[in-house]
Amino acid sequence: MSHLSNATSGCNCNSCNAFRAIDIHAHYYSQAYIDLVKSQGGAAGAEAVDLGGVQALKVGPLFTGPIANKFIDLDLRLADMEETGVTQQILSLTQPMVYWADADLADRLSQVFNDSLAQAHEKAPGKLFGFATLPMQFPERAIAEAKRVSKIKGIKGVYLGTAINDTNLSDPKFWPVYEVLEELGLPIFLHPLKVVGMQDRLSQYFLANLLGNPFDTAIAAAHLVFSGVMDQFPKLEVALPHGGGALPFLLGRIAHGWSVRPECVALKRSPREYAGRFYYDTITHDAAALDFLIKQVGAERVMLGSDYCFDMGVAAPRTPVETLASLSGTQKDQILAGNAQRLLSL
Repeated sequence: MSHLSNATSGCNCNSCNAFRAIDIHAHYYSQAYIDLVKSQGGAAGAEAVDLGGVQALKVGPLFTGPIANKFIDLDLRLADMEETGVTQQILSLTQPMVYWADADLADRLSQVFNDSLAQAHEKAPGKLFGFATLPMQFPERAIAEAKRVSKIKGIKGVYLGTAINDTNLSDPKFWPVYEVLEELGLPIFLHPLKVVGMQDRLSQYFLANLLGNPFDTAIAAAHLVFSGVMDQFPKLEVALPHGGGALPFLLGRIAHGWSVRPECVALKRSPREYAGRFYYDTITHDAAALDFLIKQVGAERVMLGSDYCFDMGVAAPRTPVETLASLSGTQKDQILAGNAQRLLSL
């Protein structure tokens, strides 16, 4: 199936833009990153695993595999994009990330992966872009890498875990990083990594993903709001994965807690008002949930996502948006491409 798009036609008229689809949640493992984990990560507990000829990585409790060739091979990715009508992807790393490594290795892993993003962009400059990885456990090095990648063509933001080695994103040591990201105009895309409860109550039935991911996203967002990060850095843009996780459904409870609990009164405005400060992807796996999200935060804050190419992703990411009856044509265009185009200057 082939979809007309301004990216393939070279046209930027409104009629062609209606076919555009920008996937902001698409994972990528470069072979250079995998090879560096294999060759240098052993001292930090990283382990390469062979699953019948398919690569996998294990770092502590985080097992990543099998890493299907589609995660690595850009030609296969581009073919899938053509098949599903995705005109552009924003590539991002995911577990095991780089937070487990010492300072020098975390630097090298970040740089190698981010340079791989630049190479992917060079291969398909109209179609592939990247969210850079930062060694956040070493904030000064994260700042240096943020400044470096801000000058690399094709880098459109940064990708951060919802916590950094069990340290919440509200921790003051990360604030200088946020200040620099705001100055550089680099949006943040958050993603769960080592989630709450993954080694105890969520260790069975894949619950660390099914429940842990959405709740960890909500926890991270709440920390950014209640700590004052979103007030201190009013131009900092933050996108939440998986439809914002549990956050959109808990806004009423969180706002009520703010109104009655002394632990929450430092916040000057209701947490509900901050919902519109975040962006959200469309990965909800449920039309009613997606409709609720859009009603809570507005179509102008929602962007297309697929979670490519995990089994928990959305194989045809355009379909949930295009088939949602409550959306106008303009709103569908916003979600499919317009909002990401505006946020990421595409």
